[in-house]
Parts: sequence; C-alpha cells; structure tokens
Amino acid sequence: MTAPCLFLSWHAEREKEGGRGIEIGANNSGSLLLCSVSLLIGEGEIKMSLFGLGSKNQKTFRPKKNAPTGNKGVQLKKHIDATLGSGNLRDAVRLPPGEDLNEWLAVNTVDFFNQVNIMYGTLMEFCTPATCPTMSAGPKFEYRWADGVQIKKPIEVSAPKYVEYLMDWIEAQLDDESIFPQKIGTPFPQNFHEVVKTIFKRLFRVYAHIYHSHFQKIVSLKEEAHLNTCFKHFTLFTWEFKLIDKAELAPLIDLIESIVSVG
Repeated sequence: MTAPCLFLSWHAEREKEGGRGIEIGANNSGSLLLCSVSLLIGEGEIKMSLFGLGSKNQKTFRPKKNAPTGNKGVQLKKHIDATLGSGNLRDAVRLPPGEDLNEWLAVNTVDFFNQVNIMYGTLMEFCTPATCPTMSAGPKFEYRWADGVQIKKPIEVSAPKYVEYLMDWIEAQLDDESIFPQKIGTPFPQNFHEVVKTIFKRLFRVYAHIYHSHFQKIVSLKEEAHLNTCFKHFTLFTWEFKLIDKAELAPLIDLIESIVSVG
C-alpha cells in the first residue's frame, strides 16, 4: 500500500465557528505531527518515516482509524510540531499546559492504536496460527482473550486471532460516543481512565509478542529502528500517565527501564 499522506485524528466537534480539538498525523510536505516520526533510540536523528510509509513492505491490518475532520486546536498542533521537531519524545508526551487530560488521552489512544495497527500489518504473513498458536511473549507469558461481553471467560487463541479480537474491541470503544464523546460539552465517562488503561495494557501485549516472537523478522525487513521508536514513544506516554501496571510490563521490563531512565 502506498500513501502520500498519513493522517490520524480524534477530535471533538463543535459549532462551525470557533471549533477546537486535537490532531496528530504526518504529511509529505515535511510537517511533523505526533504519530509519524522515527527517532532512533539513543540518537537525536529524526526521519520522516513510519514503518516504510509508501514502501512495498507496509501493510495495514485493518483500515486506519479516522475521526471526522474539523477545525482543530492550533495551539496543540504547534505544541506537538515543536516538541517532536526538537527530537524530544519525553516533552512530546506531556500534557500541554491548559489542555484537558481526557482529551489528550483520547487523541493519543487513537494514535497508538493506529501505530500498532500498521506495525502488526508488516507481520501479518509471518504471524499465523501455525507459527504463533498462542498469544505469548516468550515462554513465561501467555495471554488469553476475554472482552467481558461476548467472551466472558478467557479463551486461548492464536496470536493473530488475539490481535483481531483486540483491534475489534478497541474500535468498538473508540466508536462508542458514551466513552469517546465526539461533541464538545459531552463529558467523558467516570470510568474513562480505566477504559484507556485497558486499551494500553492490551496494546502493550502486541508489542511484547512482536519483540519476543518476530524481532528477527523485523530486523530482516529493516524496520527495527521504527519499531524501537514507536515503542519508545508508547513507553514514555504510558509511563507519564501511569497507564500500565508494572507487573504487566514484565516481558519487556529491561527495555522499558532503559527507555525511561534515558528518556
């Protein structure tokens, strides 16, 4: 799949005049927004690339999540542009002064959902029920699926089936306006942070599976720098807002501690 422009967004609608919201994305004109740069761990080099954007290797597990477009917050756009342009991911994940925490969590939830979607798309032909009969992260960690609604008792499934269930579940949360409200003035639910934490906990499991089961394939595709960058971004964001319990991070704890200690 080729694409001249990657645009990922979540926003809150308001009246035509004076609307606001948040957007994250990238375009081929060189504008850098939240989701699209490659910052090599331990270096300050920025590259305008996300898993071979436009290359023959890029596949999308499912269509990227887009909210309806609208008038966006210029201040936030400039803040994201400036912080990523400086190469400082730690600054980029912080809540901008004066902005609403729930809104910031919401826009980043969509961003990271799309990042994992693209990443997993590069591995679809290699992560199969035959190669990955269970959703695991090394020999000590196995994940079973339950959504509490359609599947109430955790079941053992292959890794690709787990990811399919997960992406379906996350899309359902993002499309539910009682959880991710689209209209200004509609409050976020009281359990919003818990929903976001569950989404990030489960997205982490995809990273853990990729690192433990498919890292050599990522290297052969020459995408390890992009994987490391996306995971660094993900780690700094979840660490900043305490979205994942430390016990859940055990499969990649050494890598995570190296990221957060250096930033």
